[in-house]
Amino acid sequence: MSKDYSKLQNGSDVRGVASDLLGKEVNLTVAAADDIAYGFGFWLSDTAGKAPTDCRVAVGRDSRFTGPALQAAVCSTLNQMGYTVLDCGLASTPAMFMSCVFPETDCDGAVMITASHLPPDRNGLKFFERNKGGLDKADIKEILQIAGMGHHGSEIKQAKSEWISFDLMNLYCAHLKSRIAAILGLPEGPETLGGLAVCVDAGNGAGGFYAGGVLAPLGADVSSSQFLEPDGTFPNHAPNPEDAAAVASLSRRVLETGADLGIIFDTDVDRMAVVGHNGRDIARNGIVALAALLCPPGEDGSRGTIVTDSITSTQLAAFLKEKGFEHLRFKRGYKNVINKGRELNAAGTYCPLAIETSGHAALKENYFLDDGAYLAAKVVAKAAELKKEGRYIEDLLADLAEPAEAVEYRLGVQAEDFASYADSVLEALREKISSGQVPGMTLEQPNHEGVRVNCEDGWFLIRKSLHDPLMPLNVESGVPGGAAKIAAAVKELLAPFDKLDLSKL
Repeated sequence: MSKDYSKLQNGSDVRGVASDLLGKEVNLTVAAADDIAYGFGFWLSDTAGKAPTDCRVAVGRDSRFTGPALQAAVCSTLNQMGYTVLDCGLASTPAMFMSCVFPETDCDGAVMITASHLPPDRNGLKFFERNKGGLDKADIKEILQIAGMGHHGSEIKQAKSEWISFDLMNLYCAHLKSRIAAILGLPEGPETLGGLAVCVDAGNGAGGFYAGGVLAPLGADVSSSQFLEPDGTFPNHAPNPEDAAAVASLSRRVLETGADLGIIFDTDVDRMAVVGHNGRDIARNGIVALAALLCPPGEDGSRGTIVTDSITSTQLAAFLKEKGFEHLRFKRGYKNVINKGRELNAAGTYCPLAIETSGHAALKENYFLDDGAYLAAKVVAKAAELKKEGRYIEDLLADLAEPAEAVEYRLGVQAEDFASYADSVLEALREKISSGQVPGMTLEQPNHEGVRVNCEDGWFLIRKSLHDPLMPLNVESGVPGGAAKIAAAVKELLAPFDKLDLSKL
C-alpha cells in the first residue's frame, strides 16, 4: 500500500512535525525518514549512474532533539542499500554539501536533518548531489513519490558492515580558516585576526563551532559570544537572523561587551546577519548590500549583476547602482535566486551573488552554496582589515538609505482553489494599475513575481504563497506614516475580493 508523503514537501526541502512537544500530530516519523532515505538512495544511484555499493553519502543533523533518531534511520537505510555512509553527527547544512567537494570525503550525495528556524517540534531533510548541489522541487517530488511506495527488507540486501563516524566539521572549519587567512594574505595563526572582537550568536543551533573552531584559532576574541551550546528546545531565542527579538539580543550583547561586530546564524548555518559595533543590525537590505560589496569583480573588472528576491527596497537598488552593480530583483525562495544566478553566468552575464533578504547568500566563488559561515568568513576578514584603519564593518554601508517603514501583511485566501483565486486577484490588480485608473500608482517594470506597484511615498508588492493559502503583502515607505497610507489604499483596491481576508490592513 502506497503512502502519501507529498505534504512533507516544502519547496526544495522536506519538513514536518517530528514531535508532539507542541501538541501537533507527528507526520515526520522515524518510519517516514526510513522511507524517504530509501527514496533518496534510489534517486541518487539513478542520478549518479552508479550502483549504491559504489557511492558515498554523508548524513548530518542540527541540534533538534529529534535529530539523532532521524539521522540513525537515514544512515541505517542508506547503509542497508549498500552505500558507504559517513555519519557526521552535529553539522551545518553547508558543510554537508562540502562533503561532496572535499577530497577527503568525496561523497556523491549528502543529507542534512534540519528544519532551519522552525519551532522545536519540527524537523526535516535537505539533500545534496555532487554535481547539482542542492536539489530542486522536482527532485524532491520524485524522491517522495519513490518513498511513498515504501520498501521491504528483502529489497535491501547489500548492507555494509556499519556506517562510519566522520568529523566533517573539523574539516569544514579548516576550510573556513584557510579562506579567512587567504583573504587577508596572512598565515593561519593567532595573529591572523589580530584580536578582532566577534560576538557569535548561534541561537543554540548548530553554529557554535564558528566561535571556537574558526575564529578563536585565528586570534579573534570570542569571549562575548552567546548561546553556542546546542539545545534543540532553543531556550534563549528563535534561531533566526530575521527574528527581531533574536537580533535585539545580539545587539545588546555587542553593546554591553564592546565587540567589534556580532554575527548571528540560523539553526543549520545557511543564513546569517550581522550587528555592527554600534549595535545596529545589518540584515535584510543591509546584508544584501554588504555581501555585494565583498564580491570580487569579474574578469573584465565589472561588478556584475546581483540577483535578489522580490522584496528588496528601492533604496537598495539605488545603492547597488551607485556602487557599479546591476540589480535583478527576482523571486522569493533561495533556490529561485540561486538558479537565476547560475543561469546568468551560464549565459555569459557575470553574477557573483544570489541572495535573499532572509540571509540566504550564495556566492559564485563558493559553488553558489548558500553558506552563512562562508559569508561570515568574508565579513570577519573585512572587519579585521577595517580595524587596522580604525573603522568598523558598518562604515561600508554609511550611504545605504533605509526605508522609513517596512511592513509585511499575510492576507488569508479563503477560496477552495486558493492558487487560482490568488492569480485572479493579481491579474485584476495588474490590469487596473496599468490602465491608469489609480492616480499616483504605476507598475514596477520589469517585475518577476506578483504585482509590485510604485506609489508617491513608497511601494507595495503583493504575491501568492506557493504553499499556503496566503497572499503576502509587503509595503515600504520613505516617510513616517506612509506605510499605513499605502496599506489603506491597497485595502480599498482589494475590497471587491470577498474571499481575501483584509482584516489585518
